[in-house]
Amino acid sequence: MRRAEDCRTMAELRTEIDRLDAELVALFAERAGYIDRAAAIKAGVDLPARIETRVEEVVANVRQHAASHGLPPDLIEKFWRRLIDWSIAREETILGPDSLRQPGEPK
Repeated sequence: MRRAEDCRTMAELRTEIDRLDAELVALFAERAGYIDRAAAIKAGVDLPARIETRVEEVVANVRQHAASHGLPPDLIEKFWRRLIDWSIAREETILGPDSLRQPGEPK
């Protein structure tokens, strides 16, 4: 692993970017495992896939992390909302398409 500032050629940069991409995919796969477990837990306690308060909490957290790392919060938010939508769609494959139902509402 090289720091970005230690890379002297495009080949070195590309190697590090490819390494990071592989790590990011592994992290997304790990996150998907937690999403699958969330769906199983939600099914047992009759919660919907989409819980707006949690969506906004995740977005606020990500915006804060982005800012602390010098990244544009608006751009990271847009990216993360796509990830959240994908995650909710994944949960709905287990729970059914109930994204409009709020916690406590009957199915």
